[in-house]
Amino acid sequence: MALRNIYERGEEILSKKCKPVKEITPRIIQLCEDMVETMKEADGVGLAAPQVGVMKRVFVAMPHVESEDEEVVGKVYYMINPEITYTEGEQESSEGCLSVPGYMGLVDRPMKIGVKAMGLDGKVKEYEFEGFEATVMCHENDHLNGILYSDIAKDFMTIEEYTEKLGALKEEQENSKLKESMTDVSCTNEE
Repeated sequence: MALRNIYERGEEILSKKCKPVKEITPRIIQLCEDMVETMKEADGVGLAAPQVGVMKRVFVAMPHVESEDEEVVGKVYYMINPEITYTEGEQESSEGCLSVPGYMGLVDRPMKIGVKAMGLDGKVKEYEFEGFEATVMCHENDHLNGILYSDIAKDFMTIEEYTEKLGALKEEQENSKLKESMTDVSCTNEE
């Protein structure tokens, strides 16, 4: 296995549509293994082939980082020629990307998706993902179509701006809870 260079926003390769994989060869397997190592080294949860300079419809993902189930936390999905078969619901996701370092964005994504993809064994499998996992899969699949999250984000900001915005939201929520509890206390005292 080897670490690969991650291409960054502005590189032409990231805006092109990838070609399907015709067969699982030792080179494809090596690519996937290298991508997993590169993703883990960069603290990512997903990585698509064009991000490492390969124009193939392949991505790897570890979308269960938020799971409390220890059996799935480190599970890696190898998605070759993936196809999103259905989407359901909607969620707003905060996204970052190894190819867009230093930035975050808010993107509307489906809440639940179905994905059909070939694995390293050449067999096609079907999956369902929900919440954060669905976001990861949609984000990586977009890379295969030449789309960066920053192209479709409804709000795009530096990580510093994002952190400030989160802090302001948290403070606003705490103030709102404090006002509610004060209202509850005053109602109780008036009775």
